[in-house]
Amino acid sequence: MEEGIARFADERFRAAVDHLTQVKALAPRAALARELLGLSYYYLENWSQALQELRAYRRFTGETLHMPVEIDCLRALRRPADVDKTYELFRELGGDKDTEREAAVVYASHLLDLGRVAEAWRVIKPGRLISPASESEIRRWYVAARVALAANDIGAAKKFVDAIDRENPSLPGLDELKNRVGS
Repeated sequence: MEEGIARFADERFRAAVDHLTQVKALAPRAALARELLGLSYYYLENWSQALQELRAYRRFTGETLHMPVEIDCLRALRRPADVDKTYELFRELGGDKDTEREAAVVYASHLLDLGRVAEAWRVIKPGRLISPASESEIRRWYVAARVALAANDIGAAKKFVDAIDRENPSLPGLDELKNRVGS
């Protein structure tokens, strides 16, 4: 377990999987092993395995912390009906504020991918743009800017882009958004 944790912490996810798989074989209900195994698979883009392990983690612990990752795995696996069901389940079960924001980010992105712009806006619409903002709130603003652009609301998109630029000017994808809004 220690080796698996160390490899995960070092972002050596393939090695983490090797160690954590051994732990899982010895202790299949070891929640931490299942959690880190699921996240390692996620970072390796092995969506099915990640989903399986993170669902096991949730069953064992009752924690909803990684449900946004589950939703993202389902999105990557192109299972839109399951994305919808898992998001609705998350809304029923709930989570902390950051997890709620992450779930909204993933789900709104899913809706945007499907061209369901109005629904995406209802899911992602942030309140006031307050500084300092958490990383999850900044990601929410980012998706809100994308949704605003899809709705041809350049003014709203520019407000989000400007707020992101003040908070985290090195956010991946921000330069592309700046170009799209003409900043």
